[in-house]
Amino acid sequence: MEALRQIADWPVPLAAAGVLVDGRVETEGDTGRPFRLASVSKPVTALALLVAAEEGVVDLDEPAGPPGSTVRHLLAHASGLPFEGTAAIAAPGTRRVYSNEGFRLLGARLEQRAEMPFAEYVRAAVVEPLGIGLDPTGDPGSGMHASLADVLALARELLQPTVVARETLDELTAVQFPGLAGVLPDWGRFEPLDWGLGVQLATSPPTWMGSRVSRRAFGHFGGSGTFLWVDPERGLACAALTDREFGDWSKEAWPALSDEVVEEASR
Repeated sequence: MEALRQIADWPVPLAAAGVLVDGRVETEGDTGRPFRLASVSKPVTALALLVAAEEGVVDLDEPAGPPGSTVRHLLAHASGLPFEGTAAIAAPGTRRVYSNEGFRLLGARLEQRAEMPFAEYVRAAVVEPLGIGLDPTGDPGSGMHASLADVLALARELLQPTVVARETLDELTAVQFPGLAGVLPDWGRFEPLDWGLGVQLATSPPTWMGSRVSRRAFGHFGGSGTFLWVDPERGLACAALTDREFGDWSKEAWPALSDEVVEEASR
């Protein structure tokens, strides 16, 4: 795919990007080198929580986090917890407040209920079934490492699930607590800012996913210069991993790449 050649012009020391289209993978750059995923870790944690929900280890609607909050609130950034810190700044279900702290609580809840370390559960629930080398150690919301090949395998799973039922994946990609306004870190305020379970939804105005993905698209970006989006309507996914922190360069490069990927895949 010609669009992927754009990464050669990105102002980053190292980058790898790939596309999953019509079941085939096309890539540019080193597909096997691990990168820090940063917040692209969150969809992995969410997928592990959904496996746990299917196994009866956790219930998405059980209390978790601040009073009145549940596992579902934490996954959807609707618990009222701030970006960092344990003191709630809003009542659950009233604002979309992006929270790393919420995912730490999710990791701790999974450890408690599964009676095993968080990373060990993620390996058993996600990594081993998918046959990938993703390293789930570290912060559940930002500490994982993976290669481009790993992330594209995750994208395939998010298009055609094998570790959870299709109905469960549909819940991951459905709007949770519709209508909530919120701030997407480093992008601005949106009304509404729609979120699924651990993933941002493309129902809001165009942002890092570009302007040509369908409204069914979903994904996540990371502060380490990483992103993954999946568009089930088009049977398409795109991921990029870099070793330069998110910044103004990303706001220009990512939508441009994404738009060209969609255009090329549609020809």
